[in-house]
Amino acid sequence: MSTPQLATFKVPAIENEPMRTYAAGTVERKGLEAALAQMQQELPFEVPCIVNGSPIKTGKLAKQPIPSDHARHLCIYHEADEATVASAIDGALAAKAEWEAMPWNDRAAIFLRAAELVSGKYRYKLVAATMLGQGKNAWQAEIDAAAELSDFFRFGVKYVEELYAQQPPKNAAGSWNRVEYRALEGFVLAVSPFNFTAIGGNLPGVPAIVGNTVVWKPSPAATYSNYLIYQILAEAGVPAGVIQFVPGPPPEVVAQAISHPNFAALHFTGSTFIFKKLWKDIAANLNKYKGYPRIVGETGGKNFHVIHKSAEIRNAVLQTIRGGFEYQGQKCSALSRLYVSSSLWSSGFKDLLLSEVAKIKIGSPSDFGNFMGPVIGRPAYDKIIGFIQKAKDAGGEVLIGGTGDDSKGYFIQPTVILTKDPESITMKEEIFGPVITVYVYDDANYEQTLELIDNTSPYALTGSIFAADRKALLTATNKLRNAAGNVYYNEKCTGAVVGQQPFGGGRASGTNDKAGSISIFYRFVSARSIKENFVGLEDFQYPSNLI
Repeated sequence: MSTPQLATFKVPAIENEPMRTYAAGTVERKGLEAALAQMQQELPFEVPCIVNGSPIKTGKLAKQPIPSDHARHLCIYHEADEATVASAIDGALAAKAEWEAMPWNDRAAIFLRAAELVSGKYRYKLVAATMLGQGKNAWQAEIDAAAELSDFFRFGVKYVEELYAQQPPKNAAGSWNRVEYRALEGFVLAVSPFNFTAIGGNLPGVPAIVGNTVVWKPSPAATYSNYLIYQILAEAGVPAGVIQFVPGPPPEVVAQAISHPNFAALHFTGSTFIFKKLWKDIAANLNKYKGYPRIVGETGGKNFHVIHKSAEIRNAVLQTIRGGFEYQGQKCSALSRLYVSSSLWSSGFKDLLLSEVAKIKIGSPSDFGNFMGPVIGRPAYDKIIGFIQKAKDAGGEVLIGGTGDDSKGYFIQPTVILTKDPESITMKEEIFGPVITVYVYDDANYEQTLELIDNTSPYALTGSIFAADRKALLTATNKLRNAAGNVYYNEKCTGAVVGQQPFGGGRASGTNDKAGSISIFYRFVSARSIKENFVGLEDFQYPSNLI
């Protein structure tokens, strides 16, 4: 591919995608209801692997159940076998040279068009697929599959433009210094989770925007929404082979990819256990690789709210409910442990928390009146119910909730557990469900409680500090400096927005490369410095050599 560069282009101004409310009687409510009805009439859909732009039907079939109605399936998908994965890797490597050589403005235009398709033509379809397949209510699906996904693509283009503009500030006389940001040598493996459709698009999207080619293994529980994203990217103009779509059994697909000598990077979101295992497996394969693979991952969290005695009770309660129970607590950033001042707990916090939680409606996401839906599947349901029982066995008091119903869907009531042991199991281990454990601390022990928060969990993803007292805010900020990669003042610990709050945590929560910011793009490029000299030497000797 050869094309003249006749101008320096500037991408359009980028703004966050406005979110639709889906309030009763609105145009968007009607549009989404129609999309849901059509999808339910047409399911189950058949989803192939996509390799080099062609559908591959391996005949090895798996199903994506609807978690609110598990007897039904949103799609039946073909699992990638060894030959399919090998073909995907070979095709990605073959497509790389032309994709990386494509002028930046053309790559940018493809992803800007993809954002328009997400936010326009396919908005309701993506939202409906996320509601049915991943159990989100309309608002949670909207802020994810429509708004955040289009934000990832648009802001990604903006950040890469800024990245490419980072050039040496000085040039010696008679020379010109430049830096180019090369795609990595080899292919990138993207392994995406079930809980955010947008992450399904961002994990392959980030490396692809900067010229990499990607083998993408989506979560089995998000197969259909992720397949729609692949189709959108193809319609936007991503060439065949640049992103290879290979749903299938995670251990087999991933193991084959990371064993390849041209494996260049892992872009991962999922469990801490799996991420640590993959890190070890990559290290064990190190002598196979051409270079040192980049490892980028965001994993779990044991996220906290700390409520100081000066906090405004109603805001802290309502933020706590959203932080812990929106999307059934299945966000990496979801609230799990709650530390409340004893004076606030006894002067209205407890009563308001329980009365507001009691108002939560739970059921099918297709019923717009439901705040909560199902958890993602049988393993999640059993694990969460098991944690609640372990908490009770250890002396925890279930203040509300604590039960589930799996007869039709995987529904668990929003649960609040009161513990007198700040290191009890549900204060330490990630649950990934609608369970908040409360520890009430003496007002005089605020600083000791902050130390407790810092040391209780191996995770460090998100946390919130509620206080009207600025000194209390600053004290917590300093003592909890390494306890969370995203910290919020008087705001829930979920809901990071692309371009506003770069997202990621440290410790066991991941590599903190900050999705939704320019930082993440540095991980998928390899810089090359270029110096061009315009004036030749007249002698090899230095002036100091002359006598």
